[in-house]
Amino acid sequence: MHFGFDDEQIAFRDAARDLFARECPPAVVRAAWDAPAGELGRAVWDRLADMGVLATIVPADSDGLGLDEQSLVLVLEEAGRAGLPHPLVETAAVAAPLVAGSATGPTGQDTDDALPAPRPAGIPDAHGLGMVATDLGGPHVACAADADWLLLHHRPSGALHLVDPAAVVLSPVDTVDGARRAATVDWQPAPESVIVDDPAVVELAFDRGAFGTAAVLVGLGQRMLDMTVAYVSEREQFGVPIGSFQAVKHRLADALKELAFARPAVHRAAHSLAVGAATRSRDVSMAKAMASDAARFAGRQALQCHGAIGYTVEHDLHLYLKRTWALATAWGDAAWHRDRVATAIGI
Repeated sequence: MHFGFDDEQIAFRDAARDLFARECPPAVVRAAWDAPAGELGRAVWDRLADMGVLATIVPADSDGLGLDEQSLVLVLEEAGRAGLPHPLVETAAVAAPLVAGSATGPTGQDTDDALPAPRPAGIPDAHGLGMVATDLGGPHVACAADADWLLLHHRPSGALHLVDPAAVVLSPVDTVDGARRAATVDWQPAPESVIVDDPAVVELAFDRGAFGTAAVLVGLGQRMLDMTVAYVSEREQFGVPIGSFQAVKHRLADALKELAFARPAVHRAAHSLAVGAATRSRDVSMAKAMASDAARFAGRQALQCHGAIGYTVEHDLHLYLKRTWALATAWGDAAWHRDRVATAIGI
């Protein structure tokens, strides 16, 4: 299968890369660790909204860009490369298409039966969402105190609810990545907050989140690899750059190889979501498992090659390394997704 991207998709990626370079340097990621609850800076988020990124896979008749996951995947990789501390996957890949009513049947093809009921009073349209946080990918909700809406999974009924943060109780949680600003949410479901209760649509929302997180992980892995290549090209030992040592070359070559294998799997998952392939869930799980493993591996090599300085919080490496550790376990860890693939292929 050919995983090439067209000129418009490449241009969309390049525009996002330029935006992140300007608006989300490491200082912005670092600031997210210490900003008070509810005060996460939104300069980069507002620019993403202006670009239409948040509505990338919202249908055109709902005032979205009318694109699909194949256009979004490259932008999510760039968000990972930048270490974006905002819930872009949760908003653009999961919540926005749900609110816009892009519900699909079990194979991903649009069906009249799968279309949701008219939007209940108080539920915004896709453009009124703002920033959305969710617990669909795990018990800890990233950016919960900063979000405009919470997309919450009522597991006993299986329904997804869109809830005003003012109606819940948030308990901050200390996690390895402080920029995720995680919390647990104590809430009570109400009929008027239900946005979807179709199990097939809920599974699609989960798959979109797992896919998006896989794309972010590939970007994180690439960022750590690029940082390390630059570092070992400058850091000298015995009068020569340490990047000239064979042991260092092998570590970085192995990291590049792992990312090179994971990236096409993520692109395949984007294609499967976009076309509603029958193998969608299998392909998403393959992507998430491979991206989690590849990014963690790249992080280990980066830390080893940086040496002692890589262990310090003053060095930027930890911003991306700790995000990798957190996201590798979010939306299902590699072991969970490998089991899902095994089940899909009958082993």
